[in-house]
Amino acid sequence: MAREVWVDEDVCISCGMCINNLPEVFRFNSDGKAECFDASGASEEEIEHDAIDICPVSCIHWK
Repeated sequence: MAREVWVDEDVCISCGMCINNLPEVFRFNSDGKAECFDASGASEEEIEHDAIDICPVSCIHWK
């Protein structure tokens, strides 16, 4: 079973880096914060490298 990706909206600064890198996984929600809408859109390795590791405020986590 794949791990779930969670974005802490209280910490997210809406920079869009995760969305730019993995638009098949992340998008902006109605509050303008990033959210994971389809974790199956990329491998766990891609999510780790292209979203979690590059987030400037470390608001993306595994559940």
